[in-house]
Amino acid sequence: MNRQGDLQVDQPVIGIVGSAGAYGVWLRRFFEQRMGLGVLGHDPADAGSDPPARLIEEADVLVFAAPIRQTPALISRYAQMSAGRERGRLWLDITSLKQAPVAAMLESQAEVVGLHPMTAPLKTPTLKGRVVVVCEARLDAWRPWLRTLLEALQGEYVRTSPAHHDRVMALVQAMVHAAHLGQAGVLRSFADSLGGPAALMPYRSIGFEMDAAVIARILSLNPEIYEDIQFGNPHTGEMLERLGAEITRLRTLVSRGDEAARAEFRSHYLAGNRDCWGDEAVAEGSYTFERVGYLLADLTETRRLSVHLPQDRAGSLRALLHVFEAQGISLSSIHSSRTPSGEVHFRIGFDDGADLDALRRAAEAIDSSGVGRVLERP
Repeated sequence: MNRQGDLQVDQPVIGIVGSAGAYGVWLRRFFEQRMGLGVLGHDPADAGSDPPARLIEEADVLVFAAPIRQTPALISRYAQMSAGRERGRLWLDITSLKQAPVAAMLESQAEVVGLHPMTAPLKTPTLKGRVVVVCEARLDAWRPWLRTLLEALQGEYVRTSPAHHDRVMALVQAMVHAAHLGQAGVLRSFADSLGGPAALMPYRSIGFEMDAAVIARILSLNPEIYEDIQFGNPHTGEMLERLGAEITRLRTLVSRGDEAARAEFRSHYLAGNRDCWGDEAVAEGSYTFERVGYLLADLTETRRLSVHLPQDRAGSLRALLHVFEAQGISLSSIHSSRTPSGEVHFRIGFDDGADLDALRRAAEAIDSSGVGRVLERP
């Protein structure tokens, strides 16, 4: 076994502080099932969780997955309780802000890395395709294991300092949330006269539907996270001031309404911003918007099947498609996604003129043959 002193660095014991939270639960499953590691966890919300003293004594890697507002003080408390026993071990945090948590971890004698997965906990077993920000603050003997961890997580990684991370997050997170929460407030202010979001959705554009989805996502998750992202980032105030100034400027131009105001609008909001973004970024973003639009259009198909393939093996999808071929049914779209329980399923759309009887026969054949399990049928 490869050990540093009496600490295991190739098969470490993991300790999760905040093990009953959404990310704590996800991390336990990841470390146990994906990496085959032993996991300890403490959380005040779980009376049966391990006591902090056990994590301090036995955990080679300590991961802080607590609420943003509580994390720096919590880390400092663990550093005091550890009293030097953390020397040679690795401490990580996964909060949405990095300066304060990393500074608190550096009060300890552990090696220190700040991580920020740019996503809520997923239904998937890894973070494949999702951005993870990595802030290496003090790292030496644990560098090879960190590489192993990042490979197992399968994320898309960007490395930076905690200070730069927090400045960027004021734009990437706080500004996005603030703008959408502002939109939600405007929609609420018009609800008495025009109806709420459900009443507006029949009139939707792609942009409105996408913005509404972001608003709904924010409102569906833990409000404490969004509160802390606004109030906990020292750079939020500057961002909100600039955002407010842009909205105020636009309102002033619209109020004037003359040709000079229109010219300033074109120059400042359209041409100026396009120059800043650059032609390539504008073209790529526009193409992404188009692709999302096509996906949203596919999701409106009224004749559709949703199917789970229980056997994840080569040929499973081909066998599923053969069922439709045998019934003489043409597909108009097919998309894969995950159910709330995390199962992969395929959403298959058909033209409005598709034969309903043939679709029902296909659904019965899928269920009876064991090829898949039909979750939604016409």
